[in-house]
Amino acid sequence: MSAARIVPAGDSVLLIEFEERIDPAVCAKAAAVAAALEAARIPAVRDVVPAYRSVAVYFDPLRAEPSMLMSELEPFLEQPPATTRARREAIEIPVCYGGDLGPDLSSVAAFAGVSEADVVALHSSGTYQVLMIGFMPGFAYMGTVDSRIAAPRLEKPRPRVSRGSVGIAKGQTGIYPSNGPGGWRLIGRTPVRPFDMARADPFLFRAGDDVRFVPIARAEFERLENAR
Repeated sequence: MSAARIVPAGDSVLLIEFEERIDPAVCAKAAAVAAALEAARIPAVRDVVPAYRSVAVYFDPLRAEPSMLMSELEPFLEQPPATTRARREAIEIPVCYGGDLGPDLSSVAAFAGVSEADVVALHSSGTYQVLMIGFMPGFAYMGTVDSRIAAPRLEKPRPRVSRGSVGIAKGQTGIYPSNGPGGWRLIGRTPVRPFDMARADPFLFRAGDDVRFVPIARAEFERLENAR
């Protein structure tokens, strides 16, 4: 494992920082360390949140001094314990591409200089890694999108994006877990809910997961959507 450092980020947060770049390998390090810390159940630690290149460790300042907690965290940077959470099987997400469900599919095709069918094939042929969860509950930033279809964000974000919309923003792809604003280029929609309070675990994704997108027809999308 390459060098990392621990720095304070407030009076009750320590930040474990890795290489300063967005890269699946770096994200995997952060996810592994976060999983190991969660499994260790350090008494003073309240929460552990992995991101692209860091892990935020929230702690109770009445139960641990930052310097003492730093010393307790250092071994995790050298070699995550064997209790690190096992990698799950790839999560398959059905997606209906194009039309009113994917209004930006044509612009992504124009950006790539290929057909809309080619965009669908390229987007659905890869296996993506969940790099981090952020922006809104359950929004998974996934990478890496094929460079040919890695279109930039919209110049003017939409004030409302429908739940389940699948978008592209340069090298990343993601699913909007709820209705809200957004500037990613929408290429399709899924009936799957990345965040659902009705489930025992509301979050479908976690950092380090593998995800595959599976094209489905409009009729299948509507059947799955209406089955809820």
